[in-house]
Amino acid sequence: MKHRHLNHERYTLAGLDDVIARGKLADWKALRDEMRRDPALAPKVTKVCRPKLSDPYAQRYHFWANYVRLR
Repeated sequence: MKHRHLNHERYTLAGLDDVIARGKLADWKALRDEMRRDPALAPKVTKVCRPKLSDPYAQRYHFWANYVRLR
């Protein structure tokens, strides 16, 4: 899936938000793989997820926040 705000396939904050909110499994696997290659991406994912964690129904954001925390 082509995501908004991904500039030349780089993960900006807006691009990360779009992948988390609208991404499919393949998109999430690509994000996971990129996080393994580039550890500097983890704080960005946390920054994107943090404002949504007060919503118990924002499960995608809870998933990614926990993934970053537990990896």
